[in-house]
Formats: sequence, structure tokens, C-alpha cells
Amino acid sequence: EVQLVESGGGLVQPGGSLRLSCAASGFSFSMYGMSWVRQVPGKGLEWVSAIGSAGGSTTYADSVKGRFTVSRDNAKNALYLQMNRLEPQDTAVYYCAAVVGYWGQGTQVTVSS
Repeated sequence: EVQLVESGGGLVQPGGSLRLSCAASGFSFSMYGMSWVRQVPGKGLEWVSAIGSAGGSTTYADSVKGRFTVSRDNAKNALYLQMNRLEPQDTAVYYCAAVVGYWGQGTQVTVSS
């Protein structure tokens, strides 16, 4: 069974940091590119970041560039998103997704004072 399980979300003050993790199982994680996508309730999905299968290629949405860093550990079947200098506009449910169409259940990030 394919599983993507996000963790690490929570409530943080503006300017703070969080590190999201995504634990993958049930498929050949190291073979596929991965993405982070977020959704604000009542709004559409927003792509945040992507990373190649080997981790050498990363891309970011303009809204998070310079603040967020995506990484992966293929030995641990894990994907990460380090989020620094968080802003209230970053409040959303964050999902990890594999390019082949697998999605996690999401983790809530709330940035508020």
C-alpha cells in the first residue's frame, strides 16, 4: 500500500520556522520526483516546491523562494520542507506528492501571532 504521511505542522508566530517531513512507503521513492503543494481552505491548490529523484534539482514558487528549502533522504524514504521566515500568508494545509500521483493527507501550518 502506498503511503505518504506528512508531519511537522503546527502553530508558529510570524518570522518563525517549521520543518515538515513526509514519510513515504509502498513505492520506489528514490525513483520519483516529489513536490510540496499547499491549500488554503476555500481556495485552490498552490504548488510550493519540487525536487528531483536524486535531490540535485530543486524549484520553488516565487512566493517562497529564499525562505523555504526542499530536501530528501532516499535512504530514509523521506522528504522535507524547511520553512523559515514564515508569514501569515503561508497558512495552509501542506501536502507532499509524488509525480506519479500519490498524495499524503496533509499537515496544517498556521502562522499567527
